[in-house]
Amino acid sequence: SQCKEKRVVLLSPVGKLQISGCEMGLHEIKLPKMSVLPSGCYSSPPPPVNSEEMTEPLKQCTAWLHAYFCQPARTATLPLPAFHHPLLQQDSFTKEVLWTLLRDVEFGEVVSYKQLADLAGNSRAARAVGGAMRSNPIPIIIPCHRVIRSSGQSGNYGGGHLLKEWLLSHE
Repeated sequence: SQCKEKRVVLLSPVGKLQISGCEMGLHEIKLPKMSVLPSGCYSSPPPPVNSEEMTEPLKQCTAWLHAYFCQPARTATLPLPAFHHPLLQQDSFTKEVLWTLLRDVEFGEVVSYKQLADLAGNSRAARAVGGAMRSNPIPIIIPCHRVIRSSGQSGNYGGGHLLKEWLLSHE
């Protein structure tokens, strides 16, 4: 069952987010690399670039991301798009960690790698949690930016340190 993948570029306060998915669900969100911190928020989000023939999961994703950046409290009431990335289809500790993070760590909260390992059912797997965060195909929606070091330092992030700091302070 080969997916018919569609792509959309969403302009956000942190740069262009490249989103891909099919009728079955979201495949990936690619983050921009930030070299400077953005200033302010746009009040009315621009429409996605090249959005013709958007699948339902892509529409839900862009609506959720618009809300996240402009009216964060609304994200709790919006439907999450279905996910259709292979990593999220197979049973694995990585999948368990990502679902646990999505379900249990709410907007404005942070959790350490060790705490997330505990929540996912393996208290000695903090390093594996780090690996799961690195392989997260759907950042921001699956909020790997909320996972920090036990020391309180923010730790690494696929979109870079500046983007992680921006997302944490946004929340």
